[in-house]
Amino acid sequence: MKRFAIAGIMGALVAFGGHAEETAELTSMPAPWVATDGAVIDFTVLRKGKPFGTHTLSFDRGPDGQLTVTTDVDLKVKFGPITAFRYRLDSVENWIEGQLVSLSGSSNSDGRKAKVSAEIVGDQLLVDSTKFEGALPLTTIPSSHWNRLQVYQDQMLSTETGEVLDISVENLGEDTVVVDGKDIAATHYRLSSDLTVDLWYDNQSRWVKLAFEVRGQDIEYVLNQLY
Repeated sequence: MKRFAIAGIMGALVAFGGHAEETAELTSMPAPWVATDGAVIDFTVLRKGKPFGTHTLSFDRGPDGQLTVTTDVDLKVKFGPITAFRYRLDSVENWIEGQLVSLSGSSNSDGRKAKVSAEIVGDQLLVDSTKFEGALPLTTIPSSHWNRLQVYQDQMLSTETGEVLDISVENLGEDTVVVDGKDIAATHYRLSSDLTVDLWYDNQSRWVKLAFEVRGQDIEYVLNQLY
């Protein structure tokens, strides 16, 4: 299984899986954020401090209580009129009573395409994807990052390629994140593997920031407004 790869540049109220040794030092598990109908997580993505694209998650609850989470990532590097790099990720997660019941995703990283689909069959989550085909435990969560409980996992499922991503997690303590000009108290976590990713969640367990470095370039997610 490939180590953590941020699911392309990158789940929910669900029972969490096995604890890695690296997560043992984390503080007691906080209450997760409860997604409300119509909520939107809207990030501007910065590359070297300049706008690089957008990463948006939309949450919709049906009359039966099913939660649908739609992710849209659109990144590009341009030199004048020329687009030197383009990345897109689209995924849809469906949850019922805190359980992931299906996932579909597709990505295009500068021409390299990948797909993933997953659904519950019996007591397993069956995955058919570009990088992995097989059965996973029902406790598996996607790599969409909006669920703070992911920091208690030692694996997650890529919404880009379907890879099973191994992670280790370090709690770096309390920090302050600026959202729409306001200082927000947040907890800073570091998810480490081949790529190191920093994530921040506020005291309501809302995902409020992400940052990492790749190929000498600093990438930062700036939340446009609290949700």
